[in-house]
Amino acid sequence: MTTYTVNLKPALELTDEQFWQICVANRDLKFERSAAGELIIMPPTGGTTGNRNSRLNQQLCNWADQDGMGLIFDSSTGFKLPNGADRSPDAAWVRQERWDALTTEQQDRFVPLCPDFVVEILSPSDRLQTTQAKMQEYIDNGTQLGWLINRKEQQVEIYRPGQTVEVLDAPQSVAGEPVLPGFRLNLGSIW
Repeated sequence: MTTYTVNLKPALELTDEQFWQICVANRDLKFERSAAGELIIMPPTGGTTGNRNSRLNQQLCNWADQDGMGLIFDSSTGFKLPNGADRSPDAAWVRQERWDALTTEQQDRFVPLCPDFVVEILSPSDRLQTTQAKMQEYIDNGTQLGWLINRKEQQVEIYRPGQTVEVLDAPQSVAGEPVLPGFRLNLGSIW
């Protein structure tokens, strides 16, 4: 399956409300929007990727339930980044106080903030360089920790503000310190 990018400019510049309405009217499709206003149409994931995303979110939710310092979001959640992009990471975590500062309407629509933590699992339809650029975009917009999991190569790229990307080869687990205190992702169910 292929991801398609549609450049709508200069013919059309979608407002946030129009983008929301397109997403609502096409619930069987997954959209993102780049900071440049490009509409990105992403195919649904295959079974293996969907299962691995679920395993990832399961571990994060178990930790968050015990930690109580924030909320976990799955790949269906849209985040409106400060640069204007609308992104949906495979998993995300937002500190509770940041979430509580939002209005009910903001919580019910695309969340108008950049998550504190994001994870992207590279699926067969994803291009590595495009996903690496998306990870850097998260960091540039306020994410404090990001993991790009490349199952095919069994690598985890770790993104942090002001630091070079750290690459781990075939790790058994990866720790979320200091952003996610006490969280360690077991990669056995992800590989």
